[in-house]
Amino acid sequence: MDELIFLVEDAAEGGYTARALGASIFTEADDLESLREQVRDAVHCHFDEGQVPQTVLLNLA
Repeated sequence: MDELIFLVEDAAEGGYTARALGASIFTEADDLESLREQVRDAVHCHFDEGQVPQTVLLNLA
């Protein structure tokens, strides 16, 4: 997988959620900068070393 896209939405309780399209990855954070960090960490935890996608895109809904 070369590219991974996340759908970013406002969370009902405040902040943001991010859900990967095509992978079982979900994370949330209070602000967009923290969400970027959470997404980066979640992607690295989800994939084995050497399998991490080269491009991760956040699509704001």
